[in-house]
Amino acid sequence: MSIIEQPKLTKIAENRTIATRPSIRLFDAIALIVGLVIGAGIFETPALVAANANSETDVLQAWGLGGVISIIGALCYAELATAYPNIGGSYDYLKRAFGRSIAILFAWARLSVIQTGSIALLAFVFGDYASQLLRLGTFSAGIYAALAIVFLTMLNILGLKHSKRLQNWLTITTVLGLLAIVIIGLTLPADTSVPTPATGAATRSWGSAMVFVLLSYGGWNEAAQISAEIENYQRNIIRSLLWGLGIITALYVLLNLAYLKGLGLAGMAQSSAVAADLMRRAFGEPGAIVISLLVVISTLDSINATIFTGARTNFALGQDVAAFRFLGVWQDRHNTPTAAYLFQGAISLALVGLGMVTRDGFKTMVDYTAPIFWFFFLLSSISLLVLRVRDPDRPRPFRVPLYPILPLLFCAACGYLLYSSLVYTGTGAIVGVIVVALGIPSIRRHR
Repeated sequence: MSIIEQPKLTKIAENRTIATRPSIRLFDAIALIVGLVIGAGIFETPALVAANANSETDVLQAWGLGGVISIIGALCYAELATAYPNIGGSYDYLKRAFGRSIAILFAWARLSVIQTGSIALLAFVFGDYASQLLRLGTFSAGIYAALAIVFLTMLNILGLKHSKRLQNWLTITTVLGLLAIVIIGLTLPADTSVPTPATGAATRSWGSAMVFVLLSYGGWNEAAQISAEIENYQRNIIRSLLWGLGIITALYVLLNLAYLKGLGLAGMAQSSAVAADLMRRAFGEPGAIVISLLVVISTLDSINATIFTGARTNFALGQDVAAFRFLGVWQDRHNTPTAAYLFQGAISLALVGLGMVTRDGFKTMVDYTAPIFWFFFLLSSISLLVLRVRDPDRPRPFRVPLYPILPLLFCAACGYLLYSSLVYTGTGAIVGVIVVALGIPSIRRHR
């Protein structure tokens, strides 16, 4: 691969193409994937997993299995991304497999619920922990959340170079911080001060534990959105996914091993902030402050990556639907979809405002996004099976091994998470479904 690569034409909609110059290196793609996945979840979900596990072995097996399921999914997405490199990612796969209406509904769902809700959710976590370092009054968390969205949106608008540089440094800092927690936890003497709770197996659920585990692994599929912009995509898509998920799985297993060593299973299950409790045990309150700073960096990492990938699908929507044509403008000077960034940022800020009013922003955003996310994740996975039948002659630089067993296993996992997200979430899920449904009449008019 030469240093200066020729632009390639990326088809967005029928009879419309744009020239995109591959400018995302393998390291950039790995940093983006790690940044998307390692967000606030790993600082909150380990306690919930431990509370639903019967033994320390169960905890470690759950996190290892979560990595295996994610890698199987990555293999499926790698085949789609290398066979159909497109800046719209899953939008293009759904359109080819199920038609334009489903693809447009997916893009509307990302614009109104999935991506913007995820940005707002992460921004609230950033705001909560930043407020522990410096409080800005009654609405401190919301103010920090809004400032993070505005700053990172503008940074991405200024150009891909600035966004990549920040993403890489934030990811490196996050990984090094998590490795420090691992070392500290593994070197602490075992904590025997918390007795094992006399809780029967009936109150514990392996299925519930896996829901929280897979929530923490979520986000790697966003790599599909950069398939048209990554250098040497036929090789680097699969390499970035496998390297990224390999790093994440190793970190997650080691982190939970450190939590178990430093706090014990009962201590993890009873903790509301396992990393902070571990660092507090090692260094007192200064240790808890250090963790707050690490969570701030980690959430900024995830927000930046989510803003970056979200704008790509919004751009594809603008190329396909007349009502959103303003989103389908690519600014060649900075190599960015500027209007798509601005519109996405505006909706995310509106959701932050809603969270400030309800004062339950994080949980509301989780409920709001989860069912819609898993529904379209399931459809995207099924599209691999459909396109194998419908488009058998398509060159596929990478093919999923053990086809169709692995894709079917991953579809089953997505179906289970969709079911769980509908059963265990609150009214926020209903609101999310209603918002997506509101886009159906417009899609019928513009398809």
